[in-house]
Amino acid sequence: MTASAISAQQRGLARCETCGLLSKTVRRDEPGHCPRCGTELEFRRANSISTTWALVVAATICYIPANALPVLVTNTFAGSEPDTILGGVVYLYTSGSWPLALVVLIASVMVPLGKLVALAYLLITVQRGATGGERERARLYRIVKFVGRWSMLDVFVDTFTVALVQLQPLMSVLPGTGVLFFAAVVVLTMIAAEAFDPRLIWDSGTSRQVGHG
Repeated sequence: MTASAISAQQRGLARCETCGLLSKTVRRDEPGHCPRCGTELEFRRANSISTTWALVVAATICYIPANALPVLVTNTFAGSEPDTILGGVVYLYTSGSWPLALVVLIASVMVPLGKLVALAYLLITVQRGATGGERERARLYRIVKFVGRWSMLDVFVDTFTVALVQLQPLMSVLPGTGVLFFAAVVVLTMIAAEAFDPRLIWDSGTSRQVGHG
């Protein structure tokens, strides 16, 4: 057995999820509480995989109506015109604003889908006990968490548009039902990323190294 193969859990060390203090626990079955902030210590987050799966499935279900239903409804004398996310991308592209169309496509369609695929990939590899590529998977998890901080940008843009374009009775812009589902996708994926315990990525690799040590 090599020293690099021994995990913090095997050494009886637990990191506080609140203040980040690494503490030496007395008992494996009951890690106790953080001596600095009093938070209950956990070697691994309870029900991390099942909770993250539930959130990912719920976000996937909401992703479909988020793209199929209108996110903005423009009301004029001529009538009402609903706009979906993909419809807005097509309109921007055909009107010559292809850079903006590309930004909307990436931020509103590809990034949420990418987050769902990435979280599902991490969950599947952890459940299957996949070994190798732990650093890449950990880096992928950090990217998912970082991107999640900016995922509400589209919702904010729609909100500002609704607030600014109110020229009643000539013209008004109202949020569509799709905004609710899009916001649900963003929130659910952010919570899913927080619920997933990245330490699970290293468990299989550590067990394999210990077994060959």
